[in-house]
Amino acid sequence: MIKTITMLFPLWAVLFSTICYIYPNLVVGFKALIVPLLIFIMFCMGITLKIDDFKRVLKKPKIIALTTILQFLLMPLAAYLVSKLFNLSTDLLIGMVLVGAVSGGTASNVIAYLAKADVALSITMTIVSTLLSILITPYLTLIYLGQTVPVPASSMLISILKIVFIPVVIGIILNHFFHRYIDKKVDIFALFSIISIVFIIGIIIGINESKISSIAISLMLAIICHNLIGLLGGYFISKIFGYNKKECKTVAIEVGMQNSGLAVVLAMKYFSALSALPGAIFSIWHNISGSILAGYWTKQKD
Repeated sequence: MIKTITMLFPLWAVLFSTICYIYPNLVVGFKALIVPLLIFIMFCMGITLKIDDFKRVLKKPKIIALTTILQFLLMPLAAYLVSKLFNLSTDLLIGMVLVGAVSGGTASNVIAYLAKADVALSITMTIVSTLLSILITPYLTLIYLGQTVPVPASSMLISILKIVFIPVVIGIILNHFFHRYIDKKVDIFALFSIISIVFIIGIIIGINESKISSIAISLMLAIICHNLIGLLGGYFISKIFGYNKKECKTVAIEVGMQNSGLAVVLAMKYFSALSALPGAIFSIWHNISGSILAGYWTKQKD
């Protein structure tokens, strides 16, 4: 039952976002919960991980390095160029770049499972990019936005440490000592994460309700292009390097699916509510596109 609910995440996100768009007053008062909810999501991710998961980095360093390079080179550059192509406002450009500059999202691990990709490799890639994002994300943002808006890189670095690193580490430590009990509850933590993500998306949609109608089409097209560049670039570049189809699928999913919840929190904290909108919409779209792609790949033989 819990797995079914989790797999239908894009549906819940779309339904709740629609409700929040029609009745924004239901959620705008919960704006202060965005950061605590993301901390909780990162904790839920950490508590499902084991120290052994990190050891896998040593076994497949080349493909993990390739994915990480694509993550932090291709995605922010694509976000910047696509935003310019669609002539997005400064606020939306900020949001797009933040989505491109963050690490891979935990939803990629679920999509990797559905697509019959390498789940263990996907988890390791997410861990590596998440840890590196603590240092890389603030300075990528500074590189792409420094001439457009003031970027508090050092402050963002501290925020990512608090929001990402500390809760993940606490979760891993708890799993290490109480694994026998936690292992039976993994699905529940996944469900809690999905509920939290859906609620964050709904809050952002509610806050920006009055602005969405005038910018939704161009922004949506930009987000779709950004996501497709990540998925296609991840797949075909890894294919050029000679990796098998299962590995190529894993790289594509990991590069194309971002930790857009973190992008939302950073946008809200350091920029504007409008700059959080790309992250909120990306959260919905990349799960829809990922689910469609997973369905297509599931029917194919590797």
